[in-house]
Amino acid sequence: MTDLAGRNALVTGGASGIGAACARALAARGATVTVADIDAAGAAAVAGELGGESWAVDLLDVAALEGLELRTDILVNNAGVQHISPIQEFAPQRFRDLLALMVEAPFLLVRAALPHMYRQGWGRIVNISSVHGLRASPYKVAYVTAKHGLEGLSKVTALEGGPHGVTSNCVNPGYVRTPLVDEQIADQAAAHGIPEQEVLEKVLLTESAIKRLVEPDEVAALVSWLAAPEAGMVTGAAYTMDGGWSAR
Repeated sequence: MTDLAGRNALVTGGASGIGAACARALAARGATVTVADIDAAGAAAVAGELGGESWAVDLLDVAALEGLELRTDILVNNAGVQHISPIQEFAPQRFRDLLALMVEAPFLLVRAALPHMYRQGWGRIVNISSVHGLRASPYKVAYVTAKHGLEGLSKVTALEGGPHGVTSNCVNPGYVRTPLVDEQIADQAAAHGIPEQEVLEKVLLTESAIKRLVEPDEVAALVSWLAAPEAGMVTGAAYTMDGGWSAR
């Protein structure tokens, strides 16, 4: 399909994992993709593969984003990190950093992209949220708070952008197969002396009806559809891809 030919897309956290998969899926539909990441070499590698551009950016430097103007038709807010700690031991600066990266930076990028989208009467904003944007887990206070905030940002953007042809949606995966998650599974299997599949089923995926990880390409397929012309009436939504976790 080339239904995004002539469109420009920006994917944050695009050097690996979900972001790289999204960049590839959008490029496959004809979009010209800018891969944004703090990992300059990784972003350049993915962009080079796709014939796109790379943007080495530290999204924690939110002050640098305040005067930004973006001429992008499709914005995928994907960059994110995790930190696990009980609330009473959670470092305040770490909490602020996660909210800056996963709420404030997306707000500033949306703010920078909307004028161009409004002028042309078309735009797509896709925010990579999480099942934790809809449900909570202990020891993940900053991540859960940030993803809940991202859901609110996405809905307000949908309401304001609708009259201008701009849609805004969230994609809410459960645990996705990334190097970080694979490492976590291996570490827990070694620590508990149990097989990795048992870690998946009894630790990570205990709330999921489907006992496997989400693949990055599955997330990317949904993102690319939300960016496509046929999704023009889909806005303000949260699309769960969590194997049934949130059905409980």
